[in-house]
Amino acid sequence: MKILALLLLPSLALAAPPGAPRRITSILVPMDSVAEAGGPKMESYMNEALGQFQGFTVSKSEQFLGLPRDGEAEASLKRGQQGYQESLAAFEKKDYEDAERKLRATLKELQAAAAAMTASCTPLCDAIALYAAVMHQRGDVEEAKLALLDLLSLHPTFELNAKRFNREFIALRVQVAAGINAALRGTATVKSRPAGARVFIDNEFQGYTPMTVPTLSVGKHLLRLERPGFRVAGQVLEVGPDDVETSTELRPTEEYKAFDARMDTVATEVMRADKGGSPAVSSLGKALGLERALVGTLRDMKENGATELVLGLYETSSGKRLGVRRVVLQGDEFGQLKSELSRIVNHLMNNSEGGAEKVVKSSDPLENSHGMDEWNREDRGGKRRAQEKKSKGGDPLDGVNGTEDW
Repeated sequence: MKILALLLLPSLALAAPPGAPRRITSILVPMDSVAEAGGPKMESYMNEALGQFQGFTVSKSEQFLGLPRDGEAEASLKRGQQGYQESLAAFEKKDYEDAERKLRATLKELQAAAAAMTASCTPLCDAIALYAAVMHQRGDVEEAKLALLDLLSLHPTFELNAKRFNREFIALRVQVAAGINAALRGTATVKSRPAGARVFIDNEFQGYTPMTVPTLSVGKHLLRLERPGFRVAGQVLEVGPDDVETSTELRPTEEYKAFDARMDTVATEVMRADKGGSPAVSSLGKALGLERALVGTLRDMKENGATELVLGLYETSSGKRLGVRRVVLQGDEFGQLKSELSRIVNHLMNNSEGGAEKVVKSSDPLENSHGMDEWNREDRGGKRRAQEKKSKGGDPLDGVNGTEDW
């Protein structure tokens, strides 16, 4: 039995499960308000690049900073849903006066619940449709049309329930939809404090604050802002032909406050020129449950509009810096920022520990090729091909341009 056990040991060792993947993330410390706006987007790009490495699992900022729902918005949503059911009951009893009164209160609650509507506008859209039907029944056709315009702005393909609403009202909805001027558009400038919040309009991701969202249809839209470490914020945005601007003060979580208190010391140690370890990064990494971290600082270079990034790769157990890069980024006008950050991440990861860790190779044969490699290497403006042709010889017309005999 002992001999059998000894023989089986190598195979058992080979069959042992691999070690658990190490947790890693990207953390950028903004040094000014301009850099603050770009930090979350750049962190997301770097985390996406880290996700391509074997042996690591990426911890996103919302996992350790939190992204809590707005409790007040959640409460408003529940009250609004209850109010809608009561309004619907009054409508079905044909008590339109009572239904209107209940719906006005319900709509106020649901508009205050915009931050809680993360999937669709269903509660709000249903209430607006019912309000339009009530006003139509009460003979106020113009008010019904205005409500239908709001409804179609929030949800252009919203279909009315044929079993609940009469034909005249459904025909009015078709009439309003046909009369909407598709060319009538507006823009919305969305800001937040702090900047860098993800912007969702009608539950579609648009970008990061501060930003201007162009070509929005005139009318109501659901606006939601998300930034890890802060409570989700939202509102119903009224877009007109002119530019509308909104600014939101985001409310931080306790986790974010504790995280932010460490950032000054972390930034100081990251920017040091020496190769020593960083106790602050080590302490932060342990607090966040990380084995490794890409930690950097962002600074706006006012003289040329560029951004300076100092980025280090750290072993958080010891605070040892495994590599560092300082680069100047020239914005993202042509969508180049993501690929630039990916190259920086790949360089740091592949060169850590003597290059022991390698990025997962893409199956795309054109990956890492910018389209001019073959031209530059093989053609060189046609000179190399001409030289090869000349060196072969044997062509009686070689060197003849066709005009000598003439």
